[in-house]
Amino acid sequence: MSEGITKEKVYEWLSQVSDPEVPVLTVLDMGVVRDVVLDETSDGTEATITITPTYSGCPAMDMISMNIRMALLSRGIKKVHIKEQLSPAWTTDWMNDEAKQKLKEYGIAPPQRKSVKELGMFEEEKVPCPRCGSEETELVSQFGPTSCKALYKCNSCKEPFEYFKCH
Repeated sequence: MSEGITKEKVYEWLSQVSDPEVPVLTVLDMGVVRDVVLDETSDGTEATITITPTYSGCPAMDMISMNIRMALLSRGIKKVHIKEQLSPAWTTDWMNDEAKQKLKEYGIAPPQRKSVKELGMFEEEKVPCPRCGSEETELVSQFGPTSCKALYKCNSCKEPFEYFKCH
């Protein structure tokens, strides 16, 4: 590859591209980057980045695509192709542990790994408060400021918080 551009280097650059809806996380933390392919052409290095949206139709994907494109173009990659891959569907299991810790420190309850199948018929998932750790919380709205989050309130510290929903 020209100018020392490697797949590892591209992943390093992508580790600096923030998620526009949760700026404390990067696109790699979120697990939306599925693949990086580099090709050497007569015009220089071209990159194809495959991404999977957290939700089909996620409005942040246009901004994520643009931010990825700008990050790579500014570092000498001549052409950047962004490819969306819908299958397999994104899951919160693709978020790394560091991302979940960053969410908690930012004040958003990270997704729990508890399967819906483990819950009783009318049992609600216990979501611990990211501020005080109490499980005495209640769902306020299944839909938060973005499709991937719900709104909760803590009955112990009385603070509202967002929960990054499992899926």
